[in-house]
Amino acid sequence: MDEGANRREVLRGAAGLTLASALPVLAACGDGALVPPAQAATRPNILFIMGDDLGYADVSCYGRRDYLTPAIDGLAAGGVRLTNGYANSCVCSPTRIGLVTGRYQQRLPVGLEEPITTPSPLDMLPPGHPTLPSLLKGLGYRTALIGKWHIGSTPTSGPNNYGYDHFFGYTGGGINYYQQSGGTPASQFPDDLSRNGTPAGWDGYLTDALAEEAMRWIAGGSAPFFLSLHFSAGHAPWVGPGDTAAAAAWNDPLDRNHGDLETYSRMIMNMDANIGRVLEALAASEIASNTIVVFTSDNGGERFSETWPFTGVKGEVLEGGLRVPLIVRWPGRIAPGTLSDQVMISMDFLPTLLAAVGGAPDPAFPSDGMNLMPVLAGAEPIVARTLFWRHRAGEQAAVRDGNWKYVRLGAEEHLFDLAADARERADRAGDEPSRLAELRGAWDRWNASMLPYPPNSFSYDVKDVDADRY
Repeated sequence: MDEGANRREVLRGAAGLTLASALPVLAACGDGALVPPAQAATRPNILFIMGDDLGYADVSCYGRRDYLTPAIDGLAAGGVRLTNGYANSCVCSPTRIGLVTGRYQQRLPVGLEEPITTPSPLDMLPPGHPTLPSLLKGLGYRTALIGKWHIGSTPTSGPNNYGYDHFFGYTGGGINYYQQSGGTPASQFPDDLSRNGTPAGWDGYLTDALAEEAMRWIAGGSAPFFLSLHFSAGHAPWVGPGDTAAAAAWNDPLDRNHGDLETYSRMIMNMDANIGRVLEALAASEIASNTIVVFTSDNGGERFSETWPFTGVKGEVLEGGLRVPLIVRWPGRIAPGTLSDQVMISMDFLPTLLAAVGGAPDPAFPSDGMNLMPVLAGAEPIVARTLFWRHRAGEQAAVRDGNWKYVRLGAEEHLFDLAADARERADRAGDEPSRLAELRGAWDRWNASMLPYPPNSFSYDVKDVDADRY
């Protein structure tokens, strides 16, 4: 048998030989959760793809007009595309904490950094805190994070300590797209790419290298897998494939002096092409039919992103800073081509994905999220949600309750009906004073149940970056 056939046989063993034998029949539990029966022999694989700083409309199935993202569009065509997907925060570290813990990040000291900047031994999840990868590992999954971590950079705070068997990526907020050597301005920002704690180099464009590592890792085992594929695109620096000169010239962590729409477009199209390569590898290995695939972003868009029809950007609790593309594909369980208005947030993925494979959150660390797989699978109707956000820079606060949203920006309060005014322009605060007071009170009660900001915590201020925030 040839090498390719051997590889296909190994991967087929991870997924079962046929869709009928591989995908467990889902049964409704008392709480409406769709859970595979205990006797199911094979759980589905999970591929969780996250872009960085993507605007809501940065992919063509969400409205991008000047380029196409056929791989991501294909995911949406094969599953459910949510119009009300949200990030836990308007910046990266807090969202990633909410994602892996299934809880509001403000419950943990590390979640009060918005985001983590200067590495500190204190910037880490509590040792032993259950996470989505650790809980899946307990169910027999092999687990990997390829790409961005950004929840601590010390040897004890890396992803290998929180449930990931394998890590190939970087622990900070950003990294160059081409590896640099000394003697260039970029050497001021050392490449911290590592493989399981050991410094590692890479060849070529970083987005390509992450996809290649993902395909190698998937092919390297037979147990069901959970792979977090967290790309750096479209985070700064603004370096497209082939832009080695731009990579060498990077000398500003916020990259205030580089970038343009054309470069950003090339970065996102390259990420889409690499997502396509990974998905094609799943299909060629005959495991795509038994793999849940998620695509989303860690927060709303930055400088060159498309956030239409929303206002706001990364660093703001307006919709453009929080609303993100969100797609889930599960062949045989989620109907292809589904469009859903269900409100879903990063911390929902822990209970949702655990329920899909027969697991549950640790009862000692109850999730603030919700298992939404019954809704995504069409077994239950849309569920109304009440969600909360805060961001220290600008003294920002927000609540979404059903279709109503309360926003506080400094001393100014606003109230919007998102069903009628997703752009947050028609302020209803004067017309609905009782509703304004109700949502303000709800936010105050929620905020009192979270940890307060320490005096020296960092909070990203978009006014330091974008010229139109003055």
